[in-house]
Amino acid sequence: MKLKDLDLNKTYTYADYLGWFFEERIELIKGKIFKMSPAPNAYHQEISTSLILRIGYFLKNKGCKVYHAPFDVRLPKPGGKSRDENISTVVQPDISVICDKNKIDQKGCLGPPDWIIEILSPSTSKKDRTDKFELYQSSGVKEYWIVFPKKQQIKAYSLNEKGKYEEFGSFQKEEAIYSALFPELRIDLQPIFPELDLSEEPWEENYVRL
Repeated sequence: MKLKDLDLNKTYTYADYLGWFFEERIELIKGKIFKMSPAPNAYHQEISTSLILRIGYFLKNKGCKVYHAPFDVRLPKPGGKSRDENISTVVQPDISVICDKNKIDQKGCLGPPDWIIEILSPSTSKKDRTDKFELYQSSGVKEYWIVFPKKQQIKAYSLNEKGKYEEFGSFQKEEAIYSALFPELRIDLQPIFPELDLSEEPWEENYVRL
């Protein structure tokens, strides 16, 4: 079966997802298929690697784990059953930090990570800023960073007492960013954003929904 052979009017579950073997990477959000961007470019990879290394070093011996894509995060509906056939959302965040070891299994993560970082690409920009923003907020992801590679900027959000995201900072390349969950963590952004020519990157705002 090829991706184009699926009925795009249907809603699917994680049980369906496990039976698919496509060349393309996909995510399920509320049962609907979203095609992910092609393999990340070098700039995206450098940003991701730099953040992973710094966060991983900080979290050493703190009981939390950091994972990078491809890594499946299954998000059951609040109060819903966690069986594969009952889960209709599975995403692959660029970076996930998980502090509850009971959420980690051989398939990835079952339940919301404590902290997610998404690095925008031309084809996922709107999805990461709207669909995933709302998804992570409603699922209870405590902290969400959105990295804007071309602007060399990171917007950081934390979940308030009402379960809504509040922006606690918009950090530029010349600044150091901190985490709301781990206030003692400081990351100098100067080396996070390498000097690369992005002038030819097609940074349109649309994203791919099959």
